[in-house]
Amino acid sequence: MKSNTTALQTSGFNSLIIFGLGILDSGAIKYYSNTPGSQDVVVAAGGSYVGGDALAARVRSFKTSSNNRTGSVNRVEISMNAQHVSALMARPGPGADTPLSRNFQALRAAWALDAVNNDDESLYDVASTVAFARMLGRAGYRYTIAPYTNTRFWAAVAAQLNSNTTKTTSGGGGDRPLLLDRAYLQCYDGGAGNDPAAWQSALGASAGVKVVPLVWVTNDSKPGQGTTAAQARSRFAAWNRRSSLAGGGYWNDFDIEKMRLSYKEYGDVLLSLFP
Repeated sequence: MKSNTTALQTSGFNSLIIFGLGILDSGAIKYYSNTPGSQDVVVAAGGSYVGGDALAARVRSFKTSSNNRTGSVNRVEISMNAQHVSALMARPGPGADTPLSRNFQALRAAWALDAVNNDDESLYDVASTVAFARMLGRAGYRYTIAPYTNTRFWAAVAAQLNSNTTKTTSGGGGDRPLLLDRAYLQCYDGGAGNDPAAWQSALGASAGVKVVPLVWVTNDSKPGQGTTAAQARSRFAAWNRRSSLAGGGYWNDFDIEKMRLSYKEYGDVLLSLFP
């Protein structure tokens, strides 16, 4: 994990998603670094955090002040796919005392996490997804999604997860906040043709979920999918005029650093459009 913590804290971003973690067949949780020079490591197993103090301190630091400056980050999520979720929801199940639940409880405490993000791009099983999300909710997490396709699946998940909650996240007046409270819509690569307004209509009609469209920053992996800060401003502004959105975001900070881009330029776009 080699992100520029100070730049992330001081460029206006309020939410970060750590990519990516995965569930092993034992229920242990593994962090996949996806960054040259970093190592993959099991971070929770046997109901305990086992990822080491240095990694925990690094993650917790995202929500603390740096260099005597108050950071803007107030929410940190982890992103994972759906590998092994269906099998583990079937046996031993989603109970609070299962190894998987205890591992997520331990990881949340060690990393001061706020939400788990579902980046399922292949399995799309409604029943196990809902059971897993409810398990996480009981452990203190919020649940978010990062779809690029299959609107029907995500709408079904959202409707079930938020069926007994209100359409406000304030929690005031006895209201219960939404479990699935954000949809980070991929508007690049396989989701390049996505319309945030259409997705917000599909997800918000019965579940109250607000959409946060994501664009890919300038990169050398798929340059045609890259978006400059100026282009991001234009796209976010146009989408927000059509349907009031919950914000905007970027994939990913690795490319910001590799391409020597400016965190502040990209952050300023979001601050000006979604104050």
